[in-house]
Amino acid sequence: MKIVFLDRDGVINEFPGNGNYVTKVKDFHFIPGSIEAIRRLTKAGYTIFIVSNQAGVGKGVYTQKKLDHITRNMVRAVRQAGGNIKKAFYCTHKSDVGCWCRKPGIGSIRRGLALMKKSMTAASKTYFVGDTGIDVQAGHKAGCKTIFVLSGREDRRYIRKWGVRPDYIAKNLLEASEIILAKTSRSKHS
Repeated sequence: MKIVFLDRDGVINEFPGNGNYVTKVKDFHFIPGSIEAIRRLTKAGYTIFIVSNQAGVGKGVYTQKKLDHITRNMVRAVRQAGGNIKKAFYCTHKSDVGCWCRKPGIGSIRRGLALMKKSMTAASKTYFVGDTGIDVQAGHKAGCKTIFVLSGREDRRYIRKWGVRPDYIAKNLLEASEIILAKTSRSKHS
């Protein structure tokens, strides 16, 4: 079982800035190399899920319909390049709702594993790639190997405040994919 969970904003597409949301397709800009990273992981047999907090829907900043439209365009662009995103799990609730799928909660990771008919014990063989401490916390809570990318919201200075450390740090998703594929290659040869 080869699964990678990816945060969206700051990992796949450019982070829109604190307090801002990607509300239109024209505002969704892929980070250079992110499509190629997804293509490489797909080619290597990885199943890819998006796990992202999108509270802008719950706050009324944009609609679920707009989020779905942005997602369809993202998935289509990735597919045209030879990659595949199995499913996007979004928590659209506001942070004060306390829902189980909002990161650092692991509800969406559980849903991804269940879709693959895997138990939570299988998470130890998965990767979670994110750009915030919340992503790293969610990955750790679920038992995933975590990769913190420097292409989004937070940088290395924040790590001291998180209480958990990522297993790996990468410049962006492309470099994160290289780490994952190198680890896969090593485990095949051991």
